[in-house]
Amino acid sequence: MTDDTRRPIKGNILTPAGWVHGALRFGARVDGIDGRRVDPANNDDVYIVPGFIDVHVHGGAGRDMMEGGDAPHVIAALHAKHGTTSLLATTMTAPVEDIDRALSAIGAACAARGKGEARILGVHLEGPYINSGKLGAQPPFAREAHLDEVMRFHALAPMKLITVAPEIDGHMALVRQLTKAGIRVQIGHTNGDYDVGVAALAHGAAGFTHLFNAMPGLHHRDPGMVGAALAHAEYAEIIPDLLHVHPGAIRTALRCIPKLFCVTDSTAAAGMPDGEYMLGRQVVHKCMGGVRLADGTLAGSTLTMDQALRNLVGMGLSIEDASQRVSTHAADYLGETRRGRLAPGCHADFVVLDRALNIKAVYIEGECL
Repeated sequence: MTDDTRRPIKGNILTPAGWVHGALRFGARVDGIDGRRVDPANNDDVYIVPGFIDVHVHGGAGRDMMEGGDAPHVIAALHAKHGTTSLLATTMTAPVEDIDRALSAIGAACAARGKGEARILGVHLEGPYINSGKLGAQPPFAREAHLDEVMRFHALAPMKLITVAPEIDGHMALVRQLTKAGIRVQIGHTNGDYDVGVAALAHGAAGFTHLFNAMPGLHHRDPGMVGAALAHAEYAEIIPDLLHVHPGAIRTALRCIPKLFCVTDSTAAAGMPDGEYMLGRQVVHKCMGGVRLADGTLAGSTLTMDQALRNLVGMGLSIEDASQRVSTHAADYLGETRRGRLAPGCHADFVVLDRALNIKAVYIEGECL
C-alpha cells in the first residue's frame, strides 16, 4: 500500500496538546490530525500514542547486542512487536575486540532499518568506563576512558549516549569533552558520592543510568549519588519492571526528577522462556520473573516497553503521563524532535492500544507491523 492511499487511523489520539478523538493521516510522516479535543474516558475507542523509545536495550529474542552479526536486527524486531519504534543498542563492558565487533554490526543496522524492525538510532555505550567496584552484572573489564578511543568507537557506530563513572581519574574532564562533542553522558555504575554527582552534572552530564541501581543510595547524612540525582537531575532513566526498583522509590523519583523516563535494560531473555542466555561474556538465568547471574545478582531484565507503560498506569499515572515517560522525554533527551510525539511532520511512529493497554498495531515510519 502506498503512502497516498493509506487510510487514516481513527481513535483517541495523544497529541502534544492533549487527547483528540478523530483521525491520524500519515505516510512515512504524520500529515495531519483531524478531530476534536476529548477525554478518552468518555468513550470506548482505542488509544493511539507515540511509539515507545528505549535508550537501554541489550537484547531480546534470545540474542545479545554483543554477538554482532544480525543480532541487532533480530533484537530490534522483537522490541518493535512490543511498541518500541526506536532504540539505542546498548553494549556491555568487554575487551576492545568484543566492543568493535558489536559496534560494527550496530553501525550497519543503524544505516539500514529492516522491515518490521525498530529504528536503531545509535549506541548506548554502557561500559567499559565504569567503576570496577560497581559492576552490577557487567563483566570485569572496566577501565579508564580516553577520548581518542571513544571517537574511534564513534566512527564504527554513532555514539548517542555513554555511561561513565565520573569519580575515575580523568573522567570528569571527559564528561565535558564528550558533551562538547554532542554525545550525551550518563552517570552510572559508580561509587561516586553526592558531591561527585553534582560536579559531574556541572561538567555537562545529562542524566543517570538505571537510577538507584549500581550507585550509592540515599541516606539523610550521606545523600550519595541517588541524592544528587533526586536533588538536581532533570533527566534520568529508570527500569519500571517493579523488580529493579520498588514502586515507592519510583514514585519518589517521579516527584523529584521532572523528565524521568523509562528503559527496559532488556537482555536476550526478553520474549523468551525461562533458561540460560548470554549477556556479553556472562551467562545469565531467566527465572522468577527476572534475569540473574548465578549468584543472584540482577542482570538486566525481560521487560518490554508496553509492559512498562502498563506498570506505570497500574501505579496510578495517567496514560498521558505514562506515555511521556516511555516516549517523549527520551526523545527530548536525545534531541529527537521528530520522534516521541504525534504532530504534522513527525515520523509516523505510533502504537494503537486497546482499552486494557494491550497492543493492537504498531507503525514505524509509516510501516504497519
